[in-house]
Amino acid sequence: MGLFFLKRFATLLATLIGASIVVFLVLEILPGNAAQMLMGPDASPDAVAALASKLGLDQPASLRYWQWVSGLVVGNMGDSYAYSSPVLDLVLERLALTVPLALMAMVITTVLALAAGVYAAARHNKVGDVGVMGLAQIGIAIPNFWFAILLILLFSVKLQWFSAGGFPGWTEDAGGSPLEALKALLLPAIALAVVQAAILARITRSAVLEVLREDFVRTARAKGLTQRAALWGHVLRNAMIPVVTVMGLQFASLLAGTIVVENVFYLPGLGRLIFQSISNRDLIVVRNCVMLLAAMVIIVNFVVDVLYAVIDPRVKASDI
Repeated sequence: MGLFFLKRFATLLATLIGASIVVFLVLEILPGNAAQMLMGPDASPDAVAALASKLGLDQPASLRYWQWVSGLVVGNMGDSYAYSSPVLDLVLERLALTVPLALMAMVITTVLALAAGVYAAARHNKVGDVGVMGLAQIGIAIPNFWFAILLILLFSVKLQWFSAGGFPGWTEDAGGSPLEALKALLLPAIALAVVQAAILARITRSAVLEVLREDFVRTARAKGLTQRAALWGHVLRNAMIPVVTVMGLQFASLLAGTIVVENVFYLPGLGRLIFQSISNRDLIVVRNCVMLLAAMVIIVNFVVDVLYAVIDPRVKASDI
């Protein structure tokens, strides 16, 4: 297990370094003057030169990359040009909304998908299977931003059960409470989860059907185990390898999907910060936020790899 973990951790570090190089090249090295872009086309050459010096754009690219990466290691992301405050403070403030939103959406996705996938597999080629897979196909075809607008029209405008947008905060000092905050995140989480749940339900159904054909399942049923006990106690765990793979990718998609949904619901999360920073041409914030999202995706994939070994010991044995 130790060697398996070390190999995966080395891959994690190498991927993080590669991602940082790509992000830096895309936002720092491509043709164009970042200082001119920030100042606008009507800025004077002296003002552009002063801003370029302030941003360190007059230094060699290798030195700028090293300063950026070494700053990330110690938690120094620099200062935002548009907000005139440390980028780290902005990111931490917005992550307090984005991470709970993505986690809530992932929980909803997992519950709906596992229940629907196992239900459809247990009724293979029957009415229940066809109905669930039909709904899943519709869910895959629905854009999450369009579904978010439908949720607002139904639950906020017509029924008036939820607010149409905004975030009250997690504490009373911020003007809200944990319950009000969770309520404000429920509709955005559902909008994010519908498409992902539909995809995961189809993957779960296929994986469960494949395991159901194994000999050990027939043996368990022959010993008197009920279909429900066999499904949830034996089949689902052995079918979890492809399901966990997709779940890891979906959590990364949920983090990226918040960019659109947070703007629909006017939530002050990381996605909205990226959108505003692009509009304000605040490349420092954009660079660090993109790197943060990339790091989250890479770390999630690392966790999924480790979960492989926990779920199925054959994975780590074959790897070593």
